[in-house]
Amino acid sequence: MQGISQAGIRPSGASVPFHSGSMVVATLGSPREKFWGAVLSLAPEGLSLCGVEIAAFEVLVRMVKEEEPFTASVIFFPMHRVERIELDLPDGSIPSLSQRFTSKTGLAPADVLIVHGVAPPDACEAHE
Repeated sequence: MQGISQAGIRPSGASVPFHSGSMVVATLGSPREKFWGAVLSLAPEGLSLCGVEIAAFEVLVRMVKEEEPFTASVIFFPMHRVERIELDLPDGSIPSLSQRFTSKTGLAPADVLIVHGVAPPDACEAHE
């Protein structure tokens, strides 16, 4: 198995799939939850994510589409709670959540979530 550098790049040049900004679905245990969002960091200690619970996805889409104010959750999940992390990719003819978000809002989800979740208030106002 090849090692991974600090920058998240394998020596062969292939990048690591779960880099900062990757859109993922995280399944958590104790209590069981699912979150959709952009990876802020992934370390042995845990996963930092900027996003929403899966159950709130349609509400978020509506708020963004109607240009209502919202704040994405910036959350750290300790690794003992993380059961699974999967890239938000389409499954055959079923679009990914990111594709659904973009088709309904016309915006890139990582850009929207990260700006509204972790940027200082001045930066959020500059993008609106």
